[in-house]
Amino acid sequence: MRPSGNVSHGMALNEEGQHYDVFVRTWWKHNASWPNGLEPHLGPKVYIARKVTETEARSIPKDGNQDHRPGKLSRKAEFEER
Repeated sequence: MRPSGNVSHGMALNEEGQHYDVFVRTWWKHNASWPNGLEPHLGPKVYIARKVTETEARSIPKDGNQDHRPGKLSRKAEFEER
């Protein structure tokens, strides 16, 4: 769940205005013809935070994924570079 690009200098880049968006989505969809009734499928992104720092972007999904079970469709939080 790492953003693309050079993240080794993330803190320095962040201070210069680099921001991230945090979102949740599912990784499966119901399909009776697939094993266990689930087909791999990336669901739509539902944004829960926008224009946050790298530290916040890492913290929000980590905390959210620990506090909530992903469920049958594996709904999880992620982040991406803006």
